[in-house]
Amino acid sequence: MQKFSELNQKQNLAIALGYFDGVHIGHRAVIKSAVDFAKKNNTKSAVITFSDHPYCYFKGVCPKYILTREEREKRIASLGIDYLYELNFEDFALLTAKEYLNNILINYFHPISISTGWNHNFGKNKSGNVNFLEEQAKNYNYKYFKIPPQKINNEIISSTKIRKLLSEGNIEKANLMLGQNFSIEGEIVKGNQIGRTIGFRTANLVYPPELIELPYGVYAVDTTYGKGIANFGIRPTINGSHTSLEAHILNFEKDIYGEIININFNKMIRTEKKFPSLDALKKQINLDIKSI
Repeated sequence: MQKFSELNQKQNLAIALGYFDGVHIGHRAVIKSAVDFAKKNNTKSAVITFSDHPYCYFKGVCPKYILTREEREKRIASLGIDYLYELNFEDFALLTAKEYLNNILINYFHPISISTGWNHNFGKNKSGNVNFLEEQAKNYNYKYFKIPPQKINNEIISSTKIRKLLSEGNIEKANLMLGQNFSIEGEIVKGNQIGRTIGFRTANLVYPPELIELPYGVYAVDTTYGKGIANFGIRPTINGSHTSLEAHILNFEKDIYGEIININFNKMIRTEKKFPSLDALKKQINLDIKSI
């Protein structure tokens, strides 16, 4: 997949529109529709999106994301897209729907198809929507695919819903809607090394500040180096003062400082709590491990 931060001429594309935070099951259906139509017509596919959520421009503050930008790019690439355009929303914010369609999408990409979600809006004052794209399809000679809402247990999947589930610690339901695990990737840094004194070495990493925060607690995880448990919080038993993410990897003793680790969250085991002693904490950690 080729990535672009600015517009260029790529003709006869099958394009997918949206921000795609989370690249959840609904997003995948939109992107897959563009990929499939491109293959069927022996052409290329592209996702046209923005580097930051439009919310940042309108509200002056960004929402908490489900994925880092790098992880969003990886997940989009895994779906077989040929080109990814991550544009600066501010450059297009004042365009009407007609101007955006004609001057940007048609002029630069001359799309053979456009795919969006069922509730897609675009253009100044949300002047464009799925009905507008459908109406203009004949004028510009593209096929329009409006992807219906995707559901889990009769509940519509959305990024907003997934953020809420994650913020509540409902990892399992969030993962179902995502179609894969909520995950965090980062470089392993040195912690205070108290874990090893009670028999539980941990891999520590900085929780990306742009992501939606999980509740402070202990989680069952799978990592790059094996299964384990992770604690996200302030570690009150040792009077911790800053938020950290640390994972204990089962049956693993290697020194991996400076390495990149991916932590996939499976479920929340319990909330974080202050224990009266390190011995009490050690006993609880053993119980946490047994629960996975």
